[in-house]
Amino acid sequence: MNSQLKYTDGIWFYPFMLTLAIWFVKVLEVRYNLYFTAFGILPRTFSGLRGVVFSPFIHADLKHLWANTAPFFVTSAMLYYFYRNIFWKLLLYGILFSGLVTWLIARQSYHIGISGLIYANVSFLFFAGVFSKNYRLMAVSLLIIFLYGGMIWYIFPTEKSISWEGHLSGLLVGFIMAFYYRNQVLPKEKKYAWEQEYYNPEQDEFMQSFDENGNFIDPPEEPEIPLEPEMLREEQAKVKIVYTIKPTKKD
Repeated sequence: MNSQLKYTDGIWFYPFMLTLAIWFVKVLEVRYNLYFTAFGILPRTFSGLRGVVFSPFIHADLKHLWANTAPFFVTSAMLYYFYRNIFWKLLLYGILFSGLVTWLIARQSYHIGISGLIYANVSFLFFAGVFSKNYRLMAVSLLIIFLYGGMIWYIFPTEKSISWEGHLSGLLVGFIMAFYYRNQVLPKEKKYAWEQEYYNPEQDEFMQSFDENGNFIDPPEEPEIPLEPEMLREEQAKVKIVYTIKPTKKD
């Protein structure tokens, strides 16, 4: 864990570049009066499958994009910091599988936005910490509840304009990924030779130097190092002899 939880520029660089790509698409739409909504997910249609890849980069308006920007950046940065060994897999699978589930279960309408991936990130961060039973990652789970616990209400059909199906899909995909990677979320710690399963103390040259009681067998004698004349004089100079003469009483 300690080897992984170190600051690198990738913690903010990769989330920033991905966020910038999403904003770039919206800038193109506004600048050239384009509409990419038709590239979103249209459930249970062959042409709608392209939305599995393209929909995270498409947003209805600036308000929609702005609402998704901060959660995506923060959750992606947390993913990279705590789970950088599987960071790109989490993003790729989060996009593909949440999109496919949305394509299967959603109502017949175009579904766009990166909120499905955000829900996958939030779900993974929460459940991965629970499954790991590691105090640091469980603290991340509590932080996720504090920051984004209110998002749970948007997996229900509360508003027609909100793709609650995409949110629900992301939540389910994040849970499944957390369960699948439950044994890989913690980096393997370096083990010494005596901690390995194959270790045999009888074949260890160092262990052969001890008897059954833990004492050295035939310990080497420490050689006496003769002092040089100058060193000997210095040692003698350190010795201070004090004589105390007590006078005797005369009768």
